[in-house]
Amino acid sequence: MRVSKWGNSLAIRLPAAVVKVLKLKEGDQIEVHITSHREFEISRHDSREMAINRLRQLRRPFPPGFIFDRKDAYER
Repeated sequence: MRVSKWGNSLAIRLPAAVVKVLKLKEGDQIEVHITSHREFEISRHDSREMAINRLRQLRRPFPPGFIFDRKDAYER
């Protein structure tokens, strides 16, 4: 990996093998942990997936006979 200047910051490019193993795509969040002098680990930050899973756990079924009518909803 090579360190590059990006605005006022420094950036590293991740090798394709790391991107593939971590299943990363543009916009994903990652965490970098310093393990020792001159060594670090990269891991995928799963906050988005954790939030989606928490929302899925909140799902409740609709009451019996519930019908959603868009026109009725707009009239309210």
